[in-house]
Amino acid sequence: MRELLSELRDWHAAGTPFALATVVAVRGSAPRAPGAAMAVTATGVVAGSVSGGCVESDVYEVATETLTTGETQLRTYGISDDEAFGAGLTCGGTIEVLVQPFVAPSDRDGLLELVDTIAAGEPVALATVVSGAARRGARRTVLAGRVRGSLGDEGLDAAVTDDARGLLAQGVTGSTRYGAHGERRMQDVTVFVQTYAPAPRMLVFGAIDHAAATARIGSFLGYRVTVCDARPAFATRERFPTADEVVCAWPHTYLESTPVDARTVVCVLTHDPKFDVPLLAAALRTPAAYIGVMGSRRTHADRLARLRETGVDETGLARLASPVGLDLGARTPEETAVSIAAEIIQHRWGGTGRPLGELTGAIHHAPESRA
Repeated sequence: MRELLSELRDWHAAGTPFALATVVAVRGSAPRAPGAAMAVTATGVVAGSVSGGCVESDVYEVATETLTTGETQLRTYGISDDEAFGAGLTCGGTIEVLVQPFVAPSDRDGLLELVDTIAAGEPVALATVVSGAARRGARRTVLAGRVRGSLGDEGLDAAVTDDARGLLAQGVTGSTRYGAHGERRMQDVTVFVQTYAPAPRMLVFGAIDHAAATARIGSFLGYRVTVCDARPAFATRERFPTADEVVCAWPHTYLESTPVDARTVVCVLTHDPKFDVPLLAAALRTPAAYIGVMGSRRTHADRLARLRETGVDETGLARLASPVGLDLGARTPEETAVSIAAEIIQHRWGGTGRPLGELTGAIHHAPESRA
């Protein structure tokens, strides 16, 4: 839903009714993950996507219907070989889409609070009844210290709230099942829990042209981007307009003072030993998901020797992605940034980095981590 925040806020301000379609389950290969959303206004304006085009037309019709009836609907889309050009997924998977109308001002008010919370970067989870012995479409918003809404039963509310906070802490979106009163290990009610953790961080060190391009693509991928360099003439907002932060400080000093978690990616583009070695030693003490380092193979070999002298062991050195990026034949800063981004995506989701046309089997890998 993150990509719809602006539209949902504008529609709420204008008092425009809309329907929200959300992917709540995926089986097999599918173009969008659970949580992908598409919204349709009563005037026919569309924002977002649930399948990249495969089933949008049918979802549009369902959304228009729910705006008329006020009834939440759950639709399943999948194909067999002879149905590939019907309303289904030509990639061969199956998705379930929950379509909810937001017609009453009170419904839109509740969603606006969620939108504002997401925009503010506050962790929040939205739990929605998908099917079973509870009212389909009932919603409960779960934040760190408060909740809003009810799924219709105190026991169910308590169980879902507890699980939603656990999923939020892990940054995981998915479905959970309960008894009608929240009993564990029962299948009477299916609840879809969509979590919205703050955007993961990308820390880019070295205020060079490659850093500017990397910052741009990092923002495009949804990271909160910080560029850091010790040189005041280079670490300026004018040079990095797309970055969320531009910091003038010694790289290792800044890294040691800023939060780094298991979703953070670190891109070291300085290729200068006086910056690189203390910075990488500090980075390897963090739980960062990815540490990419620019430089030639010769530079990297020298860097490894220097890091060993500081006490970094072979396990730590193996975490370094260097030379940084996938082998795309990149030449320009922009092409290099694409190469770096590709390696970050590969590392996150477990792809091979090979052309899909050379492979068989599922296109979309089971996630190894979540961000």
